[in-house]
Amino acid sequence: MMFDRFTSILTGWQDWLGSLLGLAERLPLHLPDWALPQLAATAGEKLRPQPTETRDPVLLPPAPRMSKWLNWDVVAPIVVGILFLVGWEVAVRLTGIPHYLLPGPILVGQTLVQEWGTLFPSLLITLQITVVAFFCATVSGLLISILFTQSKWIERSFFPYAVILQTMPIVSIAPLIIIWLRNNTFAAMVVCAWIVAFFPILSNTTLGLNSVDHNLLNLFQLYKANRWQTLIYLRLPSAMPYFMGGLRISGGLSLIGAVVAEFVAGTGGQRAGIAYQILISSFNLQVPRMFAALIMVTGLGILIFVSMSALSDKVLGQWHESATRREN
Repeated sequence: MMFDRFTSILTGWQDWLGSLLGLAERLPLHLPDWALPQLAATAGEKLRPQPTETRDPVLLPPAPRMSKWLNWDVVAPIVVGILFLVGWEVAVRLTGIPHYLLPGPILVGQTLVQEWGTLFPSLLITLQITVVAFFCATVSGLLISILFTQSKWIERSFFPYAVILQTMPIVSIAPLIIIWLRNNTFAAMVVCAWIVAFFPILSNTTLGLNSVDHNLLNLFQLYKANRWQTLIYLRLPSAMPYFMGGLRISGGLSLIGAVVAEFVAGTGGQRAGIAYQILISSFNLQVPRMFAALIMVTGLGILIFVSMSALSDKVLGQWHESATRREN
């Protein structure tokens, strides 16, 4: 009885191992003593890693890669711009439009080279106003945002007035500011540019400081962190993407505010900035000179935006998801 039960158990193991090792046809129904060493040797041979033929790896030539400045993100806008300029020049020549109405890009380029000695110093004055106003807007917007975050009562009391300041047209209040600060025209134009550039930094940074993960905030409260520790180690890093987005917006707005202030000051007889050169050119119907000055202002705006974007990538590129480059 015991031998038959033991034989039935071995028969079940034989069927399983035989199907696994391919020995079902060779092994007898009842395993004799001589079959066990053969089964063990066959199992070891089956389970032992089989030698594989090794070949030297074939090195494929690297895929051609475009350089940093020769990718489609750069080439496509350049191609579109060239096609636009060619179409503009052809349309002006075919229709015979006089240059005092619409000059061609070739004439504008020639005027830009000829008037560079006059236009570039004026552009530097505009750049000074833009930089000072942008710096003041950055510092004041950041500090007031921190103040709003520390007290909801202060935010609800003063934030509506910041909205009113933003919605007020700068063209309508610029003459008043220049009159009030008539002894310092540079300061008046800086104030005008600051008004335009201030609100995006304030609103974006305030939103970022209030958008902290509540789980992390509860963790800081659990470890008895005070307000300044929470601000420095949690709220400010969380608000950094919003702050950098506000900088990109305010950089261009500070230039717009500076140009508007220079237009108003130029109307009053103040000779300052590239906007004054545009104003004088329009009075004298020097349209190619106007276009040359506009190109310089546009180039300055693009330079400011690219600089802020590069700064944002530098600050956020190592840790934030919005600036991290991935393969897929």
